[in-house]
Amino acid sequence: MSTAASTTAARMVEQLPETLQERAVEHLREYVEELRDDARWNESFTRTQGKLVAAAREARRQAAEGRSTPMDVDEL
Repeated sequence: MSTAASTTAARMVEQLPETLQERAVEHLREYVEELRDDARWNESFTRTQGKLVAAAREARRQAAEGRSTPMDVDEL
């Protein structure tokens, strides 16, 4: 499937000297993988956002009731 954006990217890479094309493609691969990771993270966060909000509310409630203790980072 070819879109205007992918066609433009291919043409840009094709205009580079052959010795630089592989480097450009490798950078593009890394960048695309970062975009995919970001998309997965955003989807995961969106799916669990309600649970995170509920957990934060519960933590605040427990703190307000005096049922929480400060976290000791040395115990982590």
